[in-house]
Amino acid sequence: MTVFLVLGFVGLGLVALSLLVGDHLEAAFGGALNALEGDVFSTAVIGGFLSAFGFGAAAADGAGLPTIPVLAIGGVSGFVVGWFAWWLTRLIKDGPSDGTVSLSDTVGQVGRVLTAIPGGQSYGVVRITVGGHVLQCNATSLLAIEGGAEVTITGVLSPTAVTVAPVWKPEG
Repeated sequence: MTVFLVLGFVGLGLVALSLLVGDHLEAAFGGALNALEGDVFSTAVIGGFLSAFGFGAAAADGAGLPTIPVLAIGGVSGFVVGWFAWWLTRLIKDGPSDGTVSLSDTVGQVGRVLTAIPGGQSYGVVRITVGGHVLQCNATSLLAIEGGAEVTITGVLSPTAVTVAPVWKPEG
């Protein structure tokens, strides 16, 4: 049982190292694990397998089962936890990410005027937050808008300029 517990704790240590230093751990071996590249043989998967194998086999051994069933229970539990770690790793690595924010994403958003917009064909500067990204661009409006006012982006003129309109606020 002691050997199985040691394997379990070694596996937990490997999982902890994998979480703390990630790919740097695999790189620390100087490419010695290149034959095992890929998500299937990542440190998280190997650590998960070892810990589940060790603790599962130790529990079966503690229950008084013979050696062959102990190894089978350890192997099955290690496989299940290793597969789950592989699945989670693949899910995280292959998950979608937000695309690059473009000026066309600002249409309909509310921004704040930094530099007054004189109205007509003249430009001022507005700041807009889209998806956590702060964009600052030139803006024009049919009406004059003072600095600090909230505006709605109504269109895109160029990669650096937008049209805006004042945010309507009912008086009362």
